[in-house]
Amino acid sequence: MEGFPVLLTILLAPVVAAVIMAFIPREEHMLIKCIAATGTFISMALSLYVYFAYDQSLGGLQFVQQVPWIKDLGVTFFLGVDGISLPMLLLTNLIGFSAVFASWNVDHRPRDFFILLCLLITGVMGTFVAQDLFIFLLFYEVVVIPIYILVIIWGSTKRVTKEYAGMKLTIYLLIGSAFLLVGVIALFMKTAAISGVPDMSFTGLARAAQGLSDFDQKWLFALMLFGFGSLLSMWPFHSWSPDGYAGAPTAVSMIHAGVLKKIGGYGLIRIALYVLPVGAKFWAPVIAVLGVCGVAYAAMAALAQKDLKYIVGYSSVSHMGYVLLAVASLNVVGLNGAVANMFAHGIMAALFFSTIGFIYEKTHTRWIPDLGGLARQTPRLAVAFMLAAMASLGLPGLVSFIPEFTIFVASFKVYGGLAVVAIAGIIITALYALRAGANTLFGPPRPEYDSLKDIRGPELVPLAVLGTVLVVGGLLPFLLFDMVNSGIVPLMAEISGALQLGGSF
Repeated sequence: MEGFPVLLTILLAPVVAAVIMAFIPREEHMLIKCIAATGTFISMALSLYVYFAYDQSLGGLQFVQQVPWIKDLGVTFFLGVDGISLPMLLLTNLIGFSAVFASWNVDHRPRDFFILLCLLITGVMGTFVAQDLFIFLLFYEVVVIPIYILVIIWGSTKRVTKEYAGMKLTIYLLIGSAFLLVGVIALFMKTAAISGVPDMSFTGLARAAQGLSDFDQKWLFALMLFGFGSLLSMWPFHSWSPDGYAGAPTAVSMIHAGVLKKIGGYGLIRIALYVLPVGAKFWAPVIAVLGVCGVAYAAMAALAQKDLKYIVGYSSVSHMGYVLLAVASLNVVGLNGAVANMFAHGIMAALFFSTIGFIYEKTHTRWIPDLGGLARQTPRLAVAFMLAAMASLGLPGLVSFIPEFTIFVASFKVYGGLAVVAIAGIIITALYALRAGANTLFGPPRPEYDSLKDIRGPELVPLAVLGTVLVVGGLLPFLLFDMVNSGIVPLMAEISGALQLGGSF
């Protein structure tokens, strides 16, 4: 496929599907769903091709597409992938494709729903393949509007209203992006003054940022940390996240927990750390403390919940604390674990939310005291739920075990005591994950659920796709870690070489 614009095709496939759906009569529900499934399948299939066609021995950016766009600002429509962005791109499309089938029973304005869902998936994908900071921000802003509309129209009304959840989620995303935008503008103006040539590409900014003073690096990194950290649900800027999950429809919860949060972690590594390493070194201890606080607080909060979505919502905040701790380690092992853990958590959280969505659809409740014994009536649904639960607590043999172990090894060398507290979070995770599974699926079956039907047909796709990745990624971890390592090693070598900080990284 040499010369073929594969990354652009991956981005455009859901957009083309959305355009086609716009001309389909509203009553053609099945045709609309099939078009959405086809568009997301094309993106997923091409992402798999790119993932396995990427030359890890060569490393660096590959499948590059670059077109000058706004010359006065140094903006280029610059697409490319490396070992850091490729797992995130594949993650987005695995979840996006599964989210279509998790929403197969949507019957309220399905055409509008799937058009917005396709646009949301495209926006998230764009942030991972953009190599220009302006293009990155452009795709990030594309995400905000579809997710707000999807939540307020198709969201849940349990515990929090969907309007409240949608507004809270959007406000937090916009506040974070506002701080990020200030940092980006200041960074651009300072680097343009240093180099004399405006350049918004990641590599151009990193090269020019070597001329920044330590003070400038520190306060610019602080702005990016707040922007990306709030998106990652960094404690104490996390409260939007569980409410957002609870109020969102199933597909949006899957994408939100699975990949939208990962934009924050990806941005911290690929942009903030790469461009402003002196600032990263200065703020690393603060990041580590906030990460561990998030692990402990959110795990305890999850333990106190009785709503299934809130349990997974707080669990996601806790897991992102591990990512922050890994980023704060500022070493190759830790950053490998951070990227791998983002991928693993994305798959696990998406499968979790898809099963909760099916439970709610069939029982009309997510309240654990009202559930019980569902494994008897819905054994396939029970398998999916327990797979996600076991991955959440880091069971060996599933995809999340090796990334978490790697994070603990890397962080223990740098922040011994904090790492011990983070490791203790696994115990609490096991408690709430196992208790949720036991009280929802097992115990005496309830007569009112005797007529429940198990997941079948299109509903099995999320279990098949995401469950397979959970198992294969656990049994063959090199498929993920070799790819991530091919991106992290040159990134850290470039930082250390440019700033002569080899002993610190």
